[in-house]
Amino acid sequence: MFLLDKTNSLANNFLAELRNAETQKDSMRFRKNLERLGEIFAYEISKKLNFEPIETQTPLGISKDNLMVEMPVLATIMRAGLPLHQGLLNFFDKADSCFIAAYRKIKKGSDFFIQMEYVSTPNLDGKTVIVSDPMLATGQSLVLCCKELLSNYKIKNLHIVSVIASTEGIAHVKANLPKANLWFGSVDEEMTSKSYIVPGLGDAGDLAFGEKV
Repeated sequence: MFLLDKTNSLANNFLAELRNAETQKDSMRFRKNLERLGEIFAYEISKKLNFEPIETQTPLGISKDNLMVEMPVLATIMRAGLPLHQGLLNFFDKADSCFIAAYRKIKKGSDFFIQMEYVSTPNLDGKTVIVSDPMLATGQSLVLCCKELLSNYKIKNLHIVSVIASTEGIAHVKANLPKANLWFGSVDEEMTSKSYIVPGLGDAGDLAFGEKV
């Protein structure tokens, strides 16, 4: 499991701004910080992908380089995942994309279940797939979506990216997707009775795109 905030870097500034209630009033900056973190995650994940030596013709000679030869497929859970997805796509700029519509549906009180509406995806057989969602709270929606992909395709490697994760959500993912590679910005210990991460940052989808009704 990889944690961005375990090492001091500029990513800490982006994480702090995402959490900051005052800075959150600027939705464009909120989206941009998610996008920036997506780019940082893409850089870190790229270190785990396949590279091959090549020779590059320069104006003055031949350069021996190592190039990434494996392009992942980028999957995200709409709508909150779109800015994070865009950041990953900025760096994996030749990647195909997969979009999943899933959301919490309230039963009664604080109880809910995950409703998945549709999946739009290229062929994932033999592919490395990176699934991104800004917040990993209970982990139920992410596990459901990943299992849907795994049940229909022979995915080679699965990577999961979230900006903020709860310890409960991480445990749920590890129990249900033991082979997944986990990449998080920061981990929080608590959740509210409505399964919002504390201190977290609030509702990432609302902050990025406006409050839903």
